[in-house]
Amino acid sequence: MGSPLPLPLVDYLLLGHVSKDLVPEGHRLGGAVAYSGCTARAMGLTVGVVTADAGDIDLSPLVGLHLHTLPSPETTSFENVYTESGRRQRLAARARPLQPTDVPQPWSEARCVHLAPIADELPLDIGRSFPAATLFSSPQGWLRQWDADGRIHLHPWQRLLPALSGLQAAVLGWEDIGGEAQAAQALAEAIPILVLTCGPFGADLYLGGSPVHIDAPPARQVDPTGAGDVFAAAFFVGLLRGDDPLPAAQRAAAIAALSVEAAGLAGVPSTAQILSLESGLR
Repeated sequence: MGSPLPLPLVDYLLLGHVSKDLVPEGHRLGGAVAYSGCTARAMGLTVGVVTADAGDIDLSPLVGLHLHTLPSPETTSFENVYTESGRRQRLAARARPLQPTDVPQPWSEARCVHLAPIADELPLDIGRSFPAATLFSSPQGWLRQWDADGRIHLHPWQRLLPALSGLQAAVLGWEDIGGEAQAAQALAEAIPILVLTCGPFGADLYLGGSPVHIDAPPARQVDPTGAGDVFAAAFFVGLLRGDDPLPAAQRAAAIAALSVEAAGLAGVPSTAQILSLESGLR
């Protein structure tokens, strides 16, 4: 058997677990790296993903992404229940944590690194391992803790502070910080660019600590899962292209709105859809 093919260089490196999202008909592929990776790929970037799973989930929806998948006894598995008062989550299983040493050498020099934990699987200081990269994060997974039954509860937002060093921008949901205005202000003062999303109610963009509200375009919601991760990648790719934060966030909101109109990863807009949307926004 020949030697394995060398890993290609990537523009956009994602770190975090894929997930096996439990749904009434069984399970489907999810996780921030999946939704964000497919979005960045659709926007023209070469995407690498470092993750871990037990080999019991179909990764074929990630075709076109370059995967470095580490073996694990289990695959991170979530059950999401949406109610009028917000999302309830249960963690059914968790894959092995990821460490900086799990990143293949060719990818350690990626120009952009997106930290995307979903179940506290990355060290809080992992960003320090990429001092030369443009560093982004959707850090919701660092704020999740769970009880013996797997029911998700929030860590205090202060837990994030060690993870913020070196970040250029971050995207979180208001629900990830319990809707606390004090937390929003403190995080906005610690990160150059922060976006707090709120589903169909839009998002708030903080620049230098001051918020600007961004409306969410109307959408026929089928499944909101992953919309925040789609927003995050679309926003970060815009920043990488040199866009100003406000138009980048407005475009990201429009792309995320498209994503809720189909279930799961099928909702991530295609390159053609994104190009059409961008043409209409000009």
